[in-house]
Amino acid sequence: MEKTLGDVCYAAVLLPFTEDLKVDESAYRKFLQNFLKNDRFRARGGLCINPEAGEIFTLTREEKRRVLEIAVEENNGAVPLIAGTWALTTAEVVETARDAKALGVDGIFVTPPGGAQDITSCWDADKYPEVWADQIKAQDRAVDLPIITHPVSGSAAPFTPGLPVEATLAICREIPNIVGWKMTYGYEGYRIIGKALRTLPRRVSVMAALASRFHEYRATDLFDGTLSGFWNYGMENMLDHLDAWDQRDLERACRIWQGGLSQLHEYVADMGRLHVRYKVATWLRGLIPNPFMRPPMPAPKKAEIETIYKLLQEAGFSVIDRKDAMRLA
Repeated sequence: MEKTLGDVCYAAVLLPFTEDLKVDESAYRKFLQNFLKNDRFRARGGLCINPEAGEIFTLTREEKRRVLEIAVEENNGAVPLIAGTWALTTAEVVETARDAKALGVDGIFVTPPGGAQDITSCWDADKYPEVWADQIKAQDRAVDLPIITHPVSGSAAPFTPGLPVEATLAICREIPNIVGWKMTYGYEGYRIIGKALRTLPRRVSVMAALASRFHEYRATDLFDGTLSGFWNYGMENMLDHLDAWDQRDLERACRIWQGGLSQLHEYVADMGRLHVRYKVATWLRGLIPNPFMRPPMPAPKKAEIETIYKLLQEAGFSVIDRKDAMRLA
């Protein structure tokens, strides 16, 4: 099957804030250039702007548009760029998608609706896929762009926290512009969904999310691209690891993986603290000025800062001075 926009390693780009929790535009531009100045990332990577890791849930429509405008300017066509469209109402989701198209994105990144338990924790996606499918279709009609999904629901194991298999296939069949499926699953759910996607008559890319399992996913050949926040802090070693797999150098891939990268990723990959730890790790790398997040996102714990600092060092990453790291601990 022909490759699509889903066969790209997208970084789910986080968003730096100032101390008074305004968007730090200068820090954001600098952070974007961390990806764009890396030749190896440009060769295989892309940018997902306004994802969950970018705290889209806290942004106004105007802020989402401004953040995307900055990213488009900095990127200047260097790598594929997609944009999150989440908003509280379908009407605003559609307008956010239109904003993204007007700014020249390559595709949109769609997330299920938020709000009442009927459409979040208690949503039966297999029985009522239209709860999300209708919203995706509304965006599709408005902008007609390639779509990458962020499937989350209150589904039971083994699909928690992703969408179950029947709903996944139904939505992909109904909406031909879907080109990539972000794999928001535990290992068993990932395997089931990945194999199911391979049965579709067109390519819907299997896009790995939790980098703590990238080694296993490469081994099983259920890995077309990524859409992951782990790129924010781990780019260099992650590129080394994927390059080793590309070269079928299993000894080198295992050495990188077992040399601290998997331990770091596994600690960050606590689903209840994932986005907090993304930001802490990226700050400790010196790539953003601070780890501040807008409430209701919580502040990091001292133990998290200390543990991530130690794990970054053990994995061979450069970090800020310890006294600067501990000032917020």
